Amino acid sequence: MSKAVQSKQVHLTGLTPDELTELIADLGEPAYRARQIFAALHRRRLRSFEEMTDLSKELRAALAERATAATLTVESRYISEDGTRRYLMKTHDGLPVETVFIPEERRDTICFSSQSGCPLQCSFCLTAKLGLLRTLTAGEIVEQIIIALNDAYGVGAKTPRGTNLVAMGAGEPFLAFEPLMKALRIMAEPTGLYIVPNRVTVSTAGIVPRIRELATIAARPHLAVSLAAPTDELRDELMPINKKWPLDELLDACKEFEQSLKPGERFTFEYVLLDGVNDRDEHARQLANLLNRHQLRAKVNLIPHNPAEGLPYRPSSPERIESFKRILAAKGVRAFVRRPRGRDIYAACGQLAARRNVNNLNAPALHQTG
Repeated sequence: MSKAVQSKQVHLTGLTPDELTELIADLGEPAYRARQIFAALHRRRLRSFEEMTDLSKELRAALAERATAATLTVESRYISEDGTRRYLMKTHDGLPVETVFIPEERRDTICFSSQSGCPLQCSFCLTAKLGLLRTLTAGEIVEQIIIALNDAYGVGAKTPRGTNLVAMGAGEPFLAFEPLMKALRIMAEPTGLYIVPNRVTVSTAGIVPRIRELATIAARPHLAVSLAAPTDELRDELMPINKKWPLDELLDACKEFEQSLKPGERFTFEYVLLDGVNDRDEHARQLANLLNRHQLRAKVNLIPHNPAEGLPYRPSSPERIESFKRILAAKGVRAFVRRPRGRDIYAACGQLAARRNVNNLNAPALHQTG
């Protein structure tokens, strides 16, 4: 199938049950066929019409003319010493998409991308080097999860542990707000993947209007906001988005969101620690004072910088991280240190940049069909 033809076809993985029912009705088929196809795509995680043998050959042929079940292809897969897997995929128009599967004892976590590349130019993030190539569709977001689960456990196999999702891959999720929220609604369907919003965390660099909008949505994911600096002067350098929405404006929106929290919902701040840049004791005091001034109770995840060729930073030492954490705690701010995963395969936070020349076991590409 040519890229030109494929790009004009309807991507069924990105359709809600109602949208799929409408499409099937246009083909003259009864509504139960839409339910069959939705279950095949999401619960059974099939990625080609040929695999859907409970459908007639005629219907499969009709679907193939008008639609596609899959648009992403896996170019390569990298496996870390700690078991983390990074998938380098391509869209139908040849753009890179990266997804990370992180196995853990009690649950698995899939870190997915919302954009190919990223427009925000955070100085400590390798993805910024790509710039923005394109925002992903809802179907491309959902398909990343399907590919990772199928690779880890087999097509349609049940997962032995729970699955958590984090929108912390390439891109700024709140600049892909509509496709992101649609993808989350599709994945929450009980007849499909059934990954509900309280198993999902979305990380933003601080798109203030979207934080406020998320505060009004009932079925929503958990929120994480990346800070990286306790002052506007430093944050302007590290995260240029701060020039549009400075810290006081951002934290006012965060306070509004925090006040909307319901039992069981989580809200966190993320702080990437850069050696000699934002990790001094004074920075810790400034950060604690900033959060306390805005009366924010959210915990802070301290993230040691993940080094990468092309970035001018080093990770803070364990001693410096512990001192930073201790100062926050003394001022009443809960802080936790996030353990890096997949550093050796460029799969860790801030390392995604479609790297192919990784000195690691490169498993054969997964051949996927549409």
